[in-house]
Amino acid sequence: MMNTVIYRASKKSDTYLYVVHKDDFSQLPEILLTSLGKLHFVMQLELEQETKLAQADVTRVILALQHDGFYLQLPDDSEKLQLAGKTPVSNSIPSL
Repeated sequence: MMNTVIYRASKKSDTYLYVVHKDDFSQLPEILLTSLGKLHFVMQLELEQETKLAQADVTRVILALQHDGFYLQLPDDSEKLQLAGKTPVSNSIPSL
């Protein structure tokens, strides 16, 4: 089981940030933190392999939290990607 706290980014539509501890953004690169704008608390969850997340793979989230200290859920271009037969990948740092 792993604790996570989820925030919504004010500057990036449909972008969510997962961190381990509430209000602890120390693992994020400063430029990424700045590009997200104000972070609005959404919820706190206990993640397990069986946990269902709406837009993210729980295994990827847990691994990213353990390795990087955060997980960045970016909006997907799902319609275009689905038409191309591809799956969106989250947790990449967006180009700024």
